[in-house]
Amino acid sequence: MKNFTIETDADGIALVTWDSPGRSMNVIDASVMEDIDALIAKVASDDAIKGVVLTSGKKAFGAGADLTMLQAMQGEYEALKKTDEQKAARMLMDGAYKLNLTLRQIETGDKPWVAALEGLALGGCFEIALACHARVAADDDRITFGFPEVKVGLLPGGGGTQRTIRLVNPQDAVTMLLQGKNQRPKKAKQLGLITEVVPAGETVAKAKQMIRDGLKPVAPWDEKGFKAPINVWSPQGVQMLSAGNAIMRKETAGNYPAATNIMKCVYEGLQVPFDLALKIESRYFANCITTPEAKAMIRTLFINMQELNKGARRPDIEVPKVKKIGVIGAGFMGAGIAYVTAKAGIEVVLLDRDEKEAKEGKAYSEKLLDKAISRKHSTEEKKEALLSLIHPTANYDDLSDCDLVIEAVFEDKGVKKIVTESSEAVIGKKAIFASNTSTIPIGELAQASMRPRNFIGIHFFSPVDKMMLVEIIMGKKTSPEALAVAMDYVMAIKKTPIVVQDSRGFYVNRCVIRYMGEAWTMLTEGVPVAMIDNVARMVGMPVGPLELNDEVAIDLSNKVIKQTIADLGADAIDPRHQDLIKWMVEDNGRIGKKGGKGFYDYPEKPKTKKLWPELREKFPQLDADSIDIQDIKDRYLYTIAMEAARTVQEGVVTDIREADVGAILGFGFAPWSGGPLSYIDRIGLEAFQKRARQLAKKYGDHFKPIRLINEMAKNGETFYGRFGGEAEKKDAA
Repeated sequence: MKNFTIETDADGIALVTWDSPGRSMNVIDASVMEDIDALIAKVASDDAIKGVVLTSGKKAFGAGADLTMLQAMQGEYEALKKTDEQKAARMLMDGAYKLNLTLRQIETGDKPWVAALEGLALGGCFEIALACHARVAADDDRITFGFPEVKVGLLPGGGGTQRTIRLVNPQDAVTMLLQGKNQRPKKAKQLGLITEVVPAGETVAKAKQMIRDGLKPVAPWDEKGFKAPINVWSPQGVQMLSAGNAIMRKETAGNYPAATNIMKCVYEGLQVPFDLALKIESRYFANCITTPEAKAMIRTLFINMQELNKGARRPDIEVPKVKKIGVIGAGFMGAGIAYVTAKAGIEVVLLDRDEKEAKEGKAYSEKLLDKAISRKHSTEEKKEALLSLIHPTANYDDLSDCDLVIEAVFEDKGVKKIVTESSEAVIGKKAIFASNTSTIPIGELAQASMRPRNFIGIHFFSPVDKMMLVEIIMGKKTSPEALAVAMDYVMAIKKTPIVVQDSRGFYVNRCVIRYMGEAWTMLTEGVPVAMIDNVARMVGMPVGPLELNDEVAIDLSNKVIKQTIADLGADAIDPRHQDLIKWMVEDNGRIGKKGGKGFYDYPEKPKTKKLWPELREKFPQLDADSIDIQDIKDRYLYTIAMEAARTVQEGVVTDIREADVGAILGFGFAPWSGGPLSYIDRIGLEAFQKRARQLAKKYGDHFKPIRLINEMAKNGETFYGRFGGEAEKKDAA
């Protein structure tokens, strides 16, 4: 066997170690499926083996199925469907059911199996563990177990829905499956997913002892007289399903077929014997694979993102390793950058105008670490080690030996000019200087630099410790070496990098400004205030545009508008937008969430935020019944998608993977779509063009199809066909 080794001890207990060669993490691929069948056959036929302990030779037990294998299944299905739709469906359902058949052989054999989990186990790999008769996990809060499949448009297809609903309290099980939320060991034991939790390094010994103590090789649902944990037709069952459906609607707004299918698996599976329930699950899993949502999400949120995380855009050149960085500006952004850098084990000089402010920036890290300790996700020792890497200062000379310096000061070119000149006066000749500016073109800022080849944009998103995207911006004179250093740094702090060419607002913020700007326009048109954010959530945006504006700060929007007018003239900004934001910030002091009031009021907890009532008075509200909800939905999606396409046309985005990944990670663009360019491809260029023209007539020229859209519609092209890989081009043809 390629992926598994077997060692049988004197008691007849076989230690099976899963260690797939050439991979950093175990995943289920075709070779693993073959090996599991061979493994089960060997265990069943060898009388010397009395029981099995299944463990991993890697840090983690396993990360789930190889999604490239599922993507290949999607392609095979689509190709076969053109000639024989029934055969294609049968092929897909048989493939989906194969893992269930295999795992049932473990479960219904006459020898006990125990999974010894020293590391995380997710998706299909956790389903393998659940098919064992017991599970022993290491007591380590860095380990998690669960089913994240819904996040890529799928559902657990190896018995995950059926075993979970029978092991865990039904309400908790439904919530876990729908949210794709992972559980730490002790919580997993409390829920019933894990049998025992023991100190790290002792899982195998404990698993063997359980077998020696006579562990029964029978799953609970195979015991005579087993009853489902809840009758779906009972009052409790109706209550559970009602709550589950409510959670589903709240979490998905009906945009994710996988979530609906999970509820169907639970509802139907609880009414039938276990083996029939597995068949039901397999068919719904097969259905998920065929959905455009799954295809787009697997491509963008797994394959594309994985490639970008591995440095797909990094120049193939050697540069010195980043050992020490400087961060100028110890405010919210700068403090966050310092924290994630120190967390990666990199030394940080945190500089501000005076040492007191710099120390306050360091205190931000201390606050985050104290919170992690209170939740038992960290320790005092780890806290002290991280804090020891952050050196607050007000002295520019302390930057002299930094390999990379990132400025995170106000969005003001004058301030940034002073910071750039002060830094370059002391840093080494080969050191890279980066700006965390959110909108000002890097080329303009680089004019203050004596070394524009070493000047680059490294744009973080707020809050830095939670947001996974970093936008790297190339100026016209930025060198490949500077890009390589920036990429290495971003990958070292475990963020996803996208590389874009210089432009005002770069890529993500250009899309965000379109999103918020459409909401500003709607507000001035009299669209009911609550409808503006609620409809945005209906199309799959995690945060409405007004709430998002509060999060990023309305006074920042005011600064960006003023800077844009100063640089490009008054015609560059819609006067309605300028008047609205000026009225909010300068006339009413409503700067956003950080100030406790913006488009929403933010009272102290436990009270929740509420829309500012004066918005309704300032902008007379239209009758909700007179508004076309589909128009509002499309205005959000089309204005962002058109802007994304515009950045491709202008050469700001040169890799369409980054457009889709960046939009989802940067501001949560409807993940079900796979990103704005995937969204256009899904609709079809001709249909997108037609609808965009309709919106332009009603709501403004910014919806008018750009040259690239018109050209692609005429040629019958798609973005992934024209700009993607060879396989995508063949599919499009």
